[in-house]
Amino acid sequence: MSMYPDLKLFIGGEWRKTAEDISVVNPATEEELGRLPCASIADLKDALRAAEKGFEIWRKTAPRERADILLRAAALMRERQEEIAQAITAEHGKPLAQARLEVIRGAEFFEWDAGEAMRVYGRVIPAASGSKISVHHHPIGVVAAFSPWNFPMSQPARKIAGALASGCSIILKAAEETPAGAIHIVKCFEEAGLPAGVLNLVFGRPAEISEFLIPQPSVRLVALTGSTTVGRHLTGLAAQSDTRVLMELGGHAPVIVCEDTDVQKAAICGAIRKMRNTGQVCTSPTRFFVHESIFEEFASTFTKRAAETVVGNGADVGVEMGPTANDRRVPFLSELVSDAVSKGAELRTGGNRLRKRGYFFEPTVLTHVPDSALIMQEEPFGPVAVINPVKDLEDAIKQANAVPYGLAGYAFTNRADYIDRLIDELEVGNFSVNTLEASLPETPFGGIKSSGYGREGGTEGLESYLTIKNVWHSSDIR
Repeated sequence: MSMYPDLKLFIGGEWRKTAEDISVVNPATEEELGRLPCASIADLKDALRAAEKGFEIWRKTAPRERADILLRAAALMRERQEEIAQAITAEHGKPLAQARLEVIRGAEFFEWDAGEAMRVYGRVIPAASGSKISVHHHPIGVVAAFSPWNFPMSQPARKIAGALASGCSIILKAAEETPAGAIHIVKCFEEAGLPAGVLNLVFGRPAEISEFLIPQPSVRLVALTGSTTVGRHLTGLAAQSDTRVLMELGGHAPVIVCEDTDVQKAAICGAIRKMRNTGQVCTSPTRFFVHESIFEEFASTFTKRAAETVVGNGADVGVEMGPTANDRRVPFLSELVSDAVSKGAELRTGGNRLRKRGYFFEPTVLTHVPDSALIMQEEPFGPVAVINPVKDLEDAIKQANAVPYGLAGYAFTNRADYIDRLIDELEVGNFSVNTLEASLPETPFGGIKSSGYGREGGTEGLESYLTIKNVWHSSDIR
């Protein structure tokens, strides 16, 4: 592995250490990678002042110039793919191949939004003689953004790309457990020529940072990817100052497997995708509702492929699944499995912590899980899949919608009537048929119900970062 980056805050165009720091640990080895500085209130005040000054510069920067800087930074990320990927694998544990793809996905967010920066169009509205009416878009202001630990590169990229493409400045609090991805992004923008203060990076005590930044008058958008619980708390803080929010929150993705599909392919695809990133994906396929006529074949094939998953240190060749990213996940996953089994679920494979150093949990499959089991309502955010039989499509849709979340949903079917009905009735923000891919930089991504507000990506992705101004210009005083 290459050298892990020196961990620092980035405020007003300068890197800094602080008096207080915390340990960053490799979850595969439990060895310390570095010491991460924690921002004090004084650091946060400096970051806010820097972002306010940066906004005044960046909002007046031409969209084409903003786009050029985004593209230069993205090109640097691509050049440094291997260095960044190795740092991500070290701090997160995911296989190196997945980390490499994440670096490219992060660069793609910047490349897409660079194009969108030049397509923030207003419009002219036909008006009565003597009047001109037009609609204008303006950057909203300073953005306070919070990104999670499960994708150290691509999650910060989404927030930074949207803010910078729109002409906003941003203070990003990235995840303390996985800081390297965000640090590498900032380094690339520093070298790409981004003006000081436009992008600021802090770490520390999450509650202290959010409680200081969110009420500030110049902070006009709070953007979070995180749990529903945290999202509701930050939304409440933002509501006290009428601050807009962009929330991508929890999920508990259903997969409906219809009787007309290729059972073997669907099961193998499902098992591989479920274990990607150790199941630590907000769109991870988790609750599989399989038509009763193909249930046993699907469950057996899925279980076999899940049990064959190569688990180990993500830096090692051939590893398909690494450890959970932190030690909190393992006891929680054990609790979910034990609860389900105690209520009548069948444990087909896994269910235990691996007896080795690191935060490893076995690929796990549960079948015939009753509705009363905690896992039917709680997102496992780990390598645990639930497979239950259903009698028909109506039954599957009812069970898929029986949770408060609505981020992503999937189906395997080739029947047009089934697809039409699923599009109309499945309560999710992102729906995929015969694929378990949920989003791309060019598509709008976000949830409904308790899975959040707003969208990132696609042509809709900049809307939260912009204000709308209606201008009515009359040639006569009226």
